[in-house]
Amino acid sequence: MNWAGKIFVVDMALRLVTRRIFVGGDTSITLRSKSYWGKIQDSKAGTWSRSLLSDYKEACSEMVVGMWEHPVKASVSFTVLGGVFACFSSKPDYSSFEAALLKHANQLGLLSSWIRNATSDSHVQSLLQLRNEGRLFHVNLGLLSLIYFTDHSPDSTLYEAHCSSLAKQWREFPRHIMDIGFVGRWWNLDSKMTNYDINEDEFLHLPEHLQVSVAATVRIVESNEQLHKESWLPLRSKAEEK
Repeated sequence: MNWAGKIFVVDMALRLVTRRIFVGGDTSITLRSKSYWGKIQDSKAGTWSRSLLSDYKEACSEMVVGMWEHPVKASVSFTVLGGVFACFSSKPDYSSFEAALLKHANQLGLLSSWIRNATSDSHVQSLLQLRNEGRLFHVNLGLLSLIYFTDHSPDSTLYEAHCSSLAKQWREFPRHIMDIGFVGRWWNLDSKMTNYDINEDEFLHLPEHLQVSVAATVRIVESNEQLHKESWLPLRSKAEEK
């Protein structure tokens, strides 16, 4: 055998050995991986996971069947859940209350005291005073938010502020609630700001029949228009009328 044949034989032998080594190694790794995965499936954690997935699968299938058999009940349930989620996601926080309070305070500040509503002004000023004193707080109740005040600031060093025997009872808490936040609104603040640019006290000196506003009807509107047209006519004396 010449040198070319010897090289060919050595090359084939090396290839055969290399192939057996790598193929055998992959097979052992695959067998090991399969055996390891099988151990995980047969372990307590694997059994518990399979039973948990089976329970969830059965519950989901029963839910789909129940929705198909009772569509009205399913619609009502989804509507209630959607409403609860909407209320939870849209409840206002303390920063939104501060923004609304400062906005309404600026609106009242642009008005003269002669036309400013006394109820709106007193409510906003009391809230601003409590806020400046550090006595205004916010609590999140999940579906809604509350704004309440305390008798003392947390930084107060008075004896009444730290004595547990003089603390307010829980039954007095509703008296300290200043506002309720629900579906993106602060309802008491918005209610107090209704007609904030109308001073109702300036109409107290008027007769009673003028203090009450009457809704305009078609006959009243036509009568007012006729009086307005007659006001532009030239005045006539009694002699000219005769």
